[in-house]
Amino acid sequence: MLPEMLRHRCFWTCRRQVFSYEVAMPELPEVETVVRTLRPQVLGCRIERVDVLRERSLHPLSLPVERLAGTRISAVRRRGKLALLDLEPPAAAAAVPVPSLLAVHLRMTGRFMVHPEGAAPLKHTRVIFHLQRPDRCRAQLFFDDVRAFGLVFAATPALLERWDFWCSLGPEPLDMGPGELGPRLRGGRAIKAALLDQTVLAGIGNIYADESLFRAGIDPRRPAGELSEAEADRLRRAVQEVLRESIAQCGSSIRDYRDANGNVGAFQNTFFVYGRGGQACRRCGSTLEKSRIAGRATVSCPRCQH
Repeated sequence: MLPEMLRHRCFWTCRRQVFSYEVAMPELPEVETVVRTLRPQVLGCRIERVDVLRERSLHPLSLPVERLAGTRISAVRRRGKLALLDLEPPAAAAAVPVPSLLAVHLRMTGRFMVHPEGAAPLKHTRVIFHLQRPDRCRAQLFFDDVRAFGLVFAATPALLERWDFWCSLGPEPLDMGPGELGPRLRGGRAIKAALLDQTVLAGIGNIYADESLFRAGIDPRRPAGELSEAEADRLRRAVQEVLRESIAQCGSSIRDYRDANGNVGAFQNTFFVYGRGGQACRRCGSTLEKSRIAGRATVSCPRCQH
């Protein structure tokens, strides 16, 4: 069960914002919230079978989902923007490789939801995992995906290492210590572009790049390699503060994001800059500026982020 305060925060509703957001995919706080809310519902469950309603929702390298039958979900965790379900093999030895992990990239609109046994697929259900709980009751885990960009990957460790995206992921932002971010910020590209690069930091997207740079007082257009050691460490602390605050509020619900209980997040109600171009800065009152960096809409304060 989630802590009482966290459960209440998950039920906060999304306020309508004045600025029209770009479509945002779940970032680290949203995926972490999905993992935390999914874990108590599926941990220890045995996968009896899998129905694939859209073949293209499976990763091209994925093992056949039939091999998931009999595996038990032993852990639910996150790496960057990926939800990971660790699997224990069935008791009987198999002559073919059995998946030991399910890696799921939610992309823009992917979501998990547990339903009772026999529930009919929804309009955008792409994969159904039929589960037997530890108490022998049965349930269904739906992977729904409106835009159908998400991917489900049944993998072994060796197979996972063949996925370029997985192999290139940078460190987890919340695990970084003093002095560890600066050396990763090299070159003349904008610091906003560097933060969006998953090989630099895993899990940061447009929302948390904008909010972290505002918190650190750094212009998003500044060349990443020009940040001083002190500035880079200030940015590291800002990234960690913003991520932790968002996780505590169950992430940001812009359009489609919901956690595994179907609840929205609340962090969007405290944005300082993301999606607020043309509005007054909540800190100094200046008009927030809109620009485009690395192909992404960017909002910053000309006074607070000099």
